[in-house]
Amino acid sequence: MKKPVWMILILALLVMAIVSPFSALALLMIVVLISAIVSTILTLLRTALSEDF
Repeated sequence: MKKPVWMILILALLVMAIVSPFSALALLMIVVLISAIVSTILTLLRTALSEDF
């Protein structure tokens, strides 16, 4: 159950990095954000659907 919590924290840090006005690599950060969102959703779905809580 700790992995989804870490993924959500990483996602929040990535969102903060993207909305900061000094992000020079904004396009790369958007790609990383999209992959983090997909990874977070897949992790949460895998956790919700697993029978091993």
